Amino acid sequence: MTEPTTRAAYDSVATLYAELFSDVLDSLPLERALLAAFADLVLAGGNGQVADVGCGPGHVTAHLCSLGLSAFGVDLSPEMIAIARRAHPGLRFDVGSMTALDLADGVLGGVLANYSFIHTPPARLPVVFAEFARVLAPGGHLLLGFFAGDDPEPREFDHKVAPAYRWSPDSLADLVGQAGFAEVARLVRAPHEGERGPQGQLLMRRQS
Repeated sequence: MTEPTTRAAYDSVATLYAELFSDVLDSLPLERALLAAFADLVLAGGNGQVADVGCGPGHVTAHLCSLGLSAFGVDLSPEMIAIARRAHPGLRFDVGSMTALDLADGVLGGVLANYSFIHTPPARLPVVFAEFARVLAPGGHLLLGFFAGDDPEPREFDHKVAPAYRWSPDSLADLVGQAGFAEVARLVRAPHEGERGPQGQLLMRRQS
């Protein structure tokens, strides 16, 4: 998927997406636990600045702020950003691309990419992960949420908004590692009712 196509797809469903998912963390205790661990690790590093890349309607950005982080959101979709700004007027939300973040080198203590890179063709992901490494300070943490699979090769599937990819945790960890990250933890859970397969979380640390 190209960025313009993905942007248009999410612009078209932004209101419905916000209605469906703005309170989704209430039903995801494992994801909340890993977000809390991510926040603790970021804060322990002394730099609580976190970018929620692909923030959508801003619900996870707000949750990160409730955990003590100085979090802000970035999203490709102007409609999503407009909704996030209305829902969370005290927080910062910017339209932007994960391949070219409008940030200086090494300014962040953390990056969250929660199901936001799933539409990116695998051949383009090294650019994304290199950009995350660029904006993270050494020792900073990266938390990725993704659709998990068993196949060592990423597999495209028909996501409801735009075509997306499933990744095996091993393959994804190897790819992110090539951008200068070391694995800290991973989580793969069984799908809840209505979900189309296992869900994965990967926590990585930017090496010095």
